[in-house]
Amino acid sequence: MEKGPYDEPSEVTAEEGEVLVNGPDGVAVSLTPEAAGETSQRLLYGAAEAKGQQVRLRAESGARRGERGTQ
Repeated sequence: MEKGPYDEPSEVTAEEGEVLVNGPDGVAVSLTPEAAGETSQRLLYGAAEAKGQQVRLRAESGARRGERGTQ
């Protein structure tokens, strides 16, 4: 069974100099602080990019609905 994107954020803690991430479906990873920092930046970039895609898709969808309404 395929699942869509999860809508709940992962839990993040720091223990003994490591960053622990517990996500959905039992996903758990341990990262160095450096790897966690880089992952954080990549997540922020990916989130901003995906949000922009959502806005663009909504705008395109609205434009198509508007075009159909004028015909």
